[in-house]
Amino acid sequence: MFEKYKKHFQDSIPRIPGAKYAHFIILRETDSYAVFKTDGELNIARVRAGINTPQVISRLVLFKRKQTTPERLTGRELLRRYEIYDQIKSQYKKDCAYNENPCGVCPDCVIYGYAVGKGGADNSGSEKSKVFIDSAYAVPKYEESHGTFTLNAPYEDGTMTQGTDTTNRFSEQDHVLPEVPFPSVVTLRDPTPNTFLYVLNNLYRTKRYGAQTTRTGQMRNKVVAIIFADGEIFSNLRLTQKIYDILGDILPPYGLDALKEATEQAVNELIHEDGVFYELIAKEALVSLQNEAQSILADEASFQQWMNSLTEETLNYAKVAGVLKEEKSENTNSSRSRRNRNKTDEGEDS
Repeated sequence: MFEKYKKHFQDSIPRIPGAKYAHFIILRETDSYAVFKTDGELNIARVRAGINTPQVISRLVLFKRKQTTPERLTGRELLRRYEIYDQIKSQYKKDCAYNENPCGVCPDCVIYGYAVGKGGADNSGSEKSKVFIDSAYAVPKYEESHGTFTLNAPYEDGTMTQGTDTTNRFSEQDHVLPEVPFPSVVTLRDPTPNTFLYVLNNLYRTKRYGAQTTRTGQMRNKVVAIIFADGEIFSNLRLTQKIYDILGDILPPYGLDALKEATEQAVNELIHEDGVFYELIAKEALVSLQNEAQSILADEASFQQWMNSLTEETLNYAKVAGVLKEEKSENTNSSRSRRNRNKTDEGEDS
């Protein structure tokens, strides 16, 4: 799998960082009215408009956990569907509950990390995430990327009145407008082919972000490029600012081709400034890599086989890390006891 890029992958998940990074350059674009908020209001930051545009503007912010949480839950759904958790529970007597009682051995725990309470089942300690992500910033200004809407809660007959009384169940809520892009760099440290595909699959499949996801919040994740490097690269904010500079006076909503070309140009210019050795996968090379990924992800039998292989890899990592301790069989213990008794008897005879 991904033999062409073999030098960029680890043979197995290492305990100590080995300076291998896979960076996914993602355009997250709203496909409906989304709500990214804390404390009741949309998240906003005052930042420079562009790298070469010193004007300070307000931008919508998609906080880091509002990106990783939906993607993790997508992966965990699939682990349940294909009975990975059942296998782990049956074989190793470990349950896994997100943000409550992590097992420390499943693909989600090993790849995305955990640190809850004393650190997982059996007090096994925490695991640092191998997926690095930061808050993403909208390309257009706040004024051009949000709208305020009045919400209501009608009675069962569909009206806002009951008898002669009119309900006061009205409220206002700010929403992010459709087709607002949030460029994002998702970094996977020390990837193996299996962990690389797991993160990529979660990006493909996750469709809803933010609050009120049962009613709205649909987004599309478009992979624009993948960068294999020996270190970390530019931030989300710099990528957004560079795209803003390139787009210039174009007003949102941006055309898909113009936005994609601007992102590709921004990546090419920014990566030269980062001082890392890298291989940039874009355009035809990216399509080829994605086709190889889809050959596994689009066939259910191949998908199931890959999931089992991934789980075996994370279980082996957990054993090396000491999270998963192999139990010694009763036969081994009894044999050892017999050997000790024999040695004692020999000593008494002497």
